[in-house]
Amino acid sequence: MQVRVETTGERAAVRALVERSFDEPVVGELVDALRASWAWVEGLSFVAVTGEEKLVGHVLFTKAWLDAPARLLDVLVLSPLCVAAGYRQRGIGGLLVREGLARLDGRLEPAVFLEGSPSYYPRFGFRPAGELGFRRPSLRIPEPAFQVVLRESYEPWMTGTLVYPEPFWRLDCVGLRDE
Repeated sequence: MQVRVETTGERAAVRALVERSFDEPVVGELVDALRASWAWVEGLSFVAVTGEEKLVGHVLFTKAWLDAPARLLDVLVLSPLCVAAGYRQRGIGGLLVREGLARLDGRLEPAVFLEGSPSYYPRFGFRPAGELGFRRPSLRIPEPAFQVVLRESYEPWMTGTLVYPEPFWRLDCVGLRDE
């Protein structure tokens, strides 16, 4: 299994994988809408492929803002993460998260946020964001699901409210995860 940056020719395959993984076409639409927005960062969409180059997993990191008391700060959001149905429970999701976070080294964003399982993501360094002074962008996000991993550029004054990019709101992809 290899994790690498998604290539331009894989866009349709990534969308199809995301749609199948979530059983909701809107999550595939979200990836495409983020791709067309200011939030897209070239090189931060990662795929897991088998030795035969079969695409079996995907993770995406996009830009968002942290509305901190001093100023708006660029941060990253991990969303979505998915693994093809026949490949789940093999550690591929974890490999995508670990590799993705490692490839963020050297970037200036002080934090990576996500909405996700509070029993799954702590193994990768994610912590409850509310306990660190961050506020959810929506009350529809269960407090335990709102998580953050702090990066080396983080400083204690960097707290505030996470502001998702417009595609999350337009497609109503906020707060869709169960607690």
